[in-house]
Order: sequence, then structure tokens, then C-alpha cells
Amino acid sequence: MRWSFAVGRIAGIPIRIHVTFLVLVAVFAMWGGGDSGGLGGALSAAIQVVLVFACVVLHELGHALAAGRYGIRTHDITLLPIGGLARLERMPEKPSQELVVALAGPAVNVAIAVVLGVVLTALHRPIAAGVERGAIPEWLLAINVAMLLFNLIPAFPMDGGRVLRALLALRLPFTRATEIATGVGQAFALVFGTVGWWWTKNPMLVLIAMFVFFMAAEERSSVRARISLRGVPVRDAMLTEFRVLDALDPLGLAVRYLMAGSQTEFPVIEAGVPVGVLGSAALVAALSRVGPEAPVGSVIGRDGATCDADERLEDVLARVRAAGRGAIPVTSRGALVGLLTLDNVGELVLVRGAIRRFHGHAEA
Repeated sequence: MRWSFAVGRIAGIPIRIHVTFLVLVAVFAMWGGGDSGGLGGALSAAIQVVLVFACVVLHELGHALAAGRYGIRTHDITLLPIGGLARLERMPEKPSQELVVALAGPAVNVAIAVVLGVVLTALHRPIAAGVERGAIPEWLLAINVAMLLFNLIPAFPMDGGRVLRALLALRLPFTRATEIATGVGQAFALVFGTVGWWWTKNPMLVLIAMFVFFMAAEERSSVRARISLRGVPVRDAMLTEFRVLDALDPLGLAVRYLMAGSQTEFPVIEAGVPVGVLGSAALVAALSRVGPEAPVGSVIGRDGATCDADERLEDVLARVRAAGRGAIPVTSRGALVGLLTLDNVGELVLVRGAIRRFHGHAEA
């Protein structure tokens, strides 16, 4: 993710922090140090934020480790001001697996709360009184209980939304289960928004409502698109008429190709073998850095990533999105035969949807 940096690894999974998270820590430190809280208050507030997000990391790690049981890799876990994000390469296809992965995060919060509760009880420290005084162990226990309850609300993108879908998908088609679960999530979002706007005058609750509403809609659209592409080979979605650049070609030639048509991603070959892709954004950045006479091969990432024309489109799309690409060269028996772009896949989804709606009207 852009504007984030790695701080370490847990169980082989990179842990990243978005720069805006540091801003959040600074804001809470200033808040804690205000009203004569001094350095001690600022430090205490900063520690509380860090501890909360340590629990968030463990929560996301629960999802990641559960997904790993089903052969699903986690690219990284990123800390954001709104929480944590574990980027799985894909979601489990079986409802029972999605149920396990969805519940694994809240299970971590349960475990943390239970451990803290047992320790505090053994020390004869009343939990409620400690929370009222602002004692960190008791406060942290309350935060984990709050995280558990919040995440189990049956609304995407919270874990409860995925739990609801998984339970529905045990008896219903996956698409129908998604439509019901996202509809329930949007209903919750409307309730949140109404309460936040009219009753509590809480702008944060309104923002959460908007986030939940649009994320539910995005999940519904994503599943519809994924289902419509199920079983489709890459060759049905790839471009077959496209410009190719040689690694020795000057960037100026790429500019001419870019201006002459609608193609914005260009496969780059060397000795007839694909070695990378040059996109319009990278081209513009390179022009200002090295000029139009520089060879194309000097400014691309030479990863040589390709896909086969007979691969499943949904599998290739998962790889392309996980790598943050806009396109990938397509080969058949080692020869370059096409170019798969996210834009073209989007057009294929629209076309297949229109055809499906036509057949639905015709049958009606």
C-alpha cells in the first residue's frame, strides 16, 4: 500500500504502518498531554494507542493464520487509523472455510480479554473500577470486548458480515448469500447514519455508516463480477491487437504509441521474451527523470511475469491485483499472444452482464 512502510514480520507476514497512523499517535499524544496532562499524559495516551493497535495486529494475524490453513497466502498486514487490513491473496471459496477465517480474528480478541480477565481476577483488581479509573490493563480488556462486539455486527466489511454470508452460503447459492448479507450490512449502515446524524450528532458514526454502505455495495459488485468470470479462460478477455515495445526502444516511441491510440499498458520484450510492462504513469515519470531517448528496458521492473492464455481468468486476476499491476502479458507455448488489462476485464464483465440480462428478459 502506498505511503506505508514495513516494521517487521510476524509468522513470515510483513507488518506495515501507514504514515497516517503515526499522525493518529501524535494527535492522541497531544490530546493526552493537554489540560496539564504534561509529558506523562502524552506518553500514556500514545502507549494506549499503540496497545490498541497491537491488538488489531493480533486480530488480523488471526485471520491470516486461519487463511494459511487453506493455502491462502497473506501479502501483508497494514495498520491504518481506522484499524488493520490483512491483504489475503483471495477469500476462501468454501463457506465453511470463510466462516473459520472470519471468526479467527474475533477469537483472538476473546482470547486476549479472557487472559486479561483471569490475570486481573487473580490480582483481585475489580475490572469495572479499573476501567473507570483509566487503568491500562482493565481499559485494554474493555477495548478488546468492544472490538469483538463491533466486528461481529453483521455488516460488511466487518467480520460479522462475512460470518452471516458464510452461514447463508451453506444453504444458498454464494451470489444470493452475498446479496442478502450485503443488504443487511447496508441496512445497519442506514441505522448508524441516522443515529449519528439525528440523535447523537456524531460525525464519526456517520463516516462509519458511509464506509459500511459503500463497502457492502463494492463487495456485492465484486462477487457478481467474480461469478460471471468463473470458468472463463484468459484468452476470452485478452487484447489481441496491441503495441509491443522492445527493451532497446527509446521512451519517445512509447510516447508515440500512447498518443496514437487508447492503449496505456505496453508489454516489453527482449530477444522475443516478455520481460515487463510499461504503463502510462511509469512512462510519464521516467520521461521527467531520464528523458525520451532513454531505452525502455532501463525504466521497467524486469520481473518477467506472464500468464498462459488457457489459465483461469479469476486466478490470474487475483495475481495481477495482488501485485498492484494494471496489465500482464499473455503467452501460449512460450510466444506472446495477448495482453490482459484490468480495463478490458471490466469491459468483459459489463458485456457478459448485458448478455445475461438479455437472456433473462427473453425467457421472461
